[in-house]
Amino acid sequence: MKKWVCTVCGYVYDPEKGDPENGIEAGTSFENLPDDWTCPVCGVGKDMFEEE
Repeated sequence: MKKWVCTVCGYVYDPEKGDPENGIEAGTSFENLPDDWTCPVCGVGKDMFEEE
C-alpha cells in the first residue's frame, strides 16, 4: 500500500498502521479514509496530502 505525506507538517499516513487513535483501522487505504478525516498532527484535510 502507498504511503501519503502531509505537505504542511510532514506526517506520513501509513495504511498498514492506520490511525487507531482516530478510529482508523490498520489496513485502511488513504482512498478509503472518511472525507472528513484530518491530519492527526496539524489538522489539515486529505487534500493537503501527496503520495510518497
